[in-house]
Amino acid sequence: MNAKAAEAELNHGVSMFKKYKNLLGELTRKTVKLKYRNSWLGILWSFFQPLLNMIVLSVVFAGIFGRHADGVICYPVYLFSGRIMYEFFVTSTKQAMTAFRRNAAIIKKVYVPKYMYPLSSIFSTFVTTSISMLCYVMVWIFFKATGISGGDGLVFSLHFLFLFVPMFILLVFSTGVGLILSVFCVFFRDIEYIWDVIMRLLMYMLPILYSINRFKGHKLIYIIKYNPLYSMIELFRQCVLSGEWMNPKMLIYASISAVVMLAVGMAIFNWKSDEIIYHL
Repeated sequence: MNAKAAEAELNHGVSMFKKYKNLLGELTRKTVKLKYRNSWLGILWSFFQPLLNMIVLSVVFAGIFGRHADGVICYPVYLFSGRIMYEFFVTSTKQAMTAFRRNAAIIKKVYVPKYMYPLSSIFSTFVTTSISMLCYVMVWIFFKATGISGGDGLVFSLHFLFLFVPMFILLVFSTGVGLILSVFCVFFRDIEYIWDVIMRLLMYMLPILYSINRFKGHKLIYIIKYNPLYSMIELFRQCVLSGEWMNPKMLIYASISAVVMLAVGMAIFNWKSDEIIYHL
């Protein structure tokens, strides 16, 4: 493909996105509403669910992984920080993966750019995660004010305001992964079950429950550090726990990983998107 053809295709893609951006917003709102349909608390579960998870996990694991010797600042908030990022990645990619199957009836009847379906799933998860952030801020203030579980070690600075930078990087990264999974799941339904297993493994391969300092001098530390998700979680923690500016090298690595993943996701999606309707 020459430069002119590539530019024409890019311009066409941008114009199509602008044309259907209102639809993307409507699909996102619909997905958010359907998630908690028929529940008493509705969307408030986006607030209470991460709080309850943090309480349970803190009670179970604080005595094992919450020691100050591991360099953990306020274990419950440390845990919450990792969980909120991890849960966004897991939930958004799972929702994107099954987006075509859930919307198969509409896809067969009405034409819209197919990427709207996985994108709306990812964006709706970002909306609910943003609501969870209100809970996170309240938890942070509580532990800082009371000093419980080392909460007096939490540092507030202007860097706290940059917490949405690693969240946006994770959004871009998750979008790339979600586009890939949405295509694979149409052709290989088993990928849904395989992804569940991978996500459970990932939970323990990331320093969410524990500190990476536990692996100093061990070769496993390199496997953890080269995982882009580790960089994104760590950048988030640097903003909200110690009040530090994000590590530049880690920020660059996470950003490049996210952009590359998005580019790969778009390439695979464009390659196979025309065949999707025949396999639904």
